[in-house]
Amino acid sequence: MKHILLSALIAAVSAGAATASEPMSASEFERYVDGKTLYFGMSGEAYGVEEYLPDRRVRWSFLDGKCKEGVWYEDNRQICFVYEDNPEPQCWSFFREGSGLRAVFENDPNSTVLYEANQNDEPMLCYGPDVGV
Repeated sequence: MKHILLSALIAAVSAGAATASEPMSASEFERYVDGKTLYFGMSGEAYGVEEYLPDRRVRWSFLDGKCKEGVWYEDNRQICFVYEDNPEPQCWSFFREGSGLRAVFENDPNSTVLYEANQNDEPMLCYGPDVGV
């Protein structure tokens, strides 16, 4: 009996590990993020926040109150973002890890790995354009 339980536990852990190594599809990503505001960290430091709006629209900020509007789409199992100030797609692979997400920047996977630090359903704080005198 112990052998059967041990085998079942090993199979369950292996299946979970295999699932965790697969990037999320667009539909999985959309189900997870739709209507949420996710806060991301990198190397233990706050990095940025993104609000996921209807119709695959997003709003991003580096936590400085300056927000960029954009859209996301799936391309070859990657989630790509295009923002109003940069027409070049920023493509990421998203993975479920524990209770959150891990995101690997695929344009240069050695440079940026982000982790979901927090989430809520509150809108982001965005200041208006810089106003001079």
